[in-house]
Amino acid sequence: MVSDGIDRYYGSGDLADPYLDAAIEDAQRAGVVVFAIYTPGVGHAGHSYWLTYEGQIYLAKVAEETGGESYYIGFNGPPVSFIPYLDDLSHRLTHQYLLTFAAKPQKKAGLQRVKLTTEVPNAELVSADRVYVPAAAP
Repeated sequence: MVSDGIDRYYGSGDLADPYLDAAIEDAQRAGVVVFAIYTPGVGHAGHSYWLTYEGQIYLAKVAEETGGESYYIGFNGPPVSFIPYLDDLSHRLTHQYLLTFAAKPQKKAGLQRVKLTTEVPNAELVSADRVYVPAAAP
């Protein structure tokens, strides 16, 4: 996604934003990995230090918790080119693997935390923080 990341509905500027949390949970539940490219908005939101900072933090959080990556340039205006971001994204997508595992179902369906590790030295693992697990069969 390409966005300024600013939540114009909640507006409190904290990481307990219910719309942000719902977006992350929806993406995790659907197994969607989010990659986000920050670009400033228009009007006041496009040049407000606080709002641009908050927007970049929100984009980083949704990307991080779904196993994706966020790309941003700081607070100095729009990127000159999206090409470096798209090149990195292309590299990441062509070097990804599908991991399957058996999760222990609970009584109720829901999101469960996961943590990946490897014995391979210097390997970077990027994944969602939580995955959706259906309820146990009765």
